[in-house]
This record gives sequence, C-alpha cells and structure tokens, in this order.
Amino acid sequence: MNVNKRSTQIKKLTIAGVCFALCMVLPLFIGQIPEIGMALSPMHIPVLIAGFVIGPIYAAVVGFLAPLIRFMLFGMPPMPNAIAMSFELATYGIVSGIMYKILPKKLIYLYVSLITAMLAGRIVWGIARVVMLGLVEVPFSMELFIGGAFVGAVPGIILHIVVVPPIVIALKKAGLMLNAKD
Repeated sequence: MNVNKRSTQIKKLTIAGVCFALCMVLPLFIGQIPEIGMALSPMHIPVLIAGFVIGPIYAAVVGFLAPLIRFMLFGMPPMPNAIAMSFELATYGIVSGIMYKILPKKLIYLYVSLITAMLAGRIVWGIARVVMLGLVEVPFSMELFIGGAFVGAVPGIILHIVVVPPIVIALKKAGLMLNAKD
C-alpha cells in the first residue's frame, strides 16, 4: 500500500471518528426536550457530512453504529426506533457519499445529493419500521410513516438544508474532501 493511500485512509478514519463523536454529543445540546431533538434530528447532520467528505462506506458505518451505541450509552434514541434509525442514517451516508462522488461539484448538485439522501433515508426508515412491525409488533401505519418521516421532520429537514451545505463547502475550501477528486 502506498503512503498516499494509507494517509487518505487514516484521514478518513479520523474524520469518521469526529463525525461519530458529534453524533454522540450534538443530541445532548437539545436532549433535555425530546420533542425538539426528534424534530431537529441532530445525529443526521454529522452522518450527512461524513457521506460528502469521506464517502459512502465510512459514512454508512458511522450512520449505522451511532444510534445503537448512543442507545447503549444514553438510552436514546429508544429501542426499537434506534434500529430503524441505524438503517436510515446508514442510507444517508451511502446516498450522500455516492451522489456527491458521481455528480458535478456545483452547489446545486450538493443540494440534489442532500435532498436525495434525506428522501432515501426516510424511505429506508419506513421500510425498517414495517419489517419491525412483522418481527416485534411495533405499531406502524402509513399515517405514522408520513408523520414521522416528513411532517414531524420538517424542522430537521430545514435545519439540514441550511446547515449541511455551508459546512461541506467550508470543508472543501479547507481541502478536506476525501470522497472525490475535484
């Protein structure tokens, strides 16, 4: 393995660790009011950023593990939602990473990648909830899906659209984009 490839892998692992740590601590800032935390979805932000910056594989691992580890450490997000969230966040990382890598590096495509990742993640969350319905009888319906994935998530969706692109742009200017060559 050449030195540049190893150096890139170390950088990706380091950024993945930072994003994972952010997934652990960001919810603590608003965790005293669970309804606000659920509406703003602070764990989603580092995973989306990880997808753009370090690519789909590392971001998927961060996204999948963060809700489960956070549940083990802090009891939040509660089970079984942590399981569905793991699949949702892994999808965020995969889709944002792939979309950023294949699309032109223009601002509009950054938003396209972000919105596509959020839609795909919410669909996967719904599928995970349906599967859990069959396995552990977790109540779920189309109304709960629309309410949980879209209507109740509007504040978080707006927050992500406002916050994620400027952070990605700043990281790009800092030369930290390891997902794709510009």
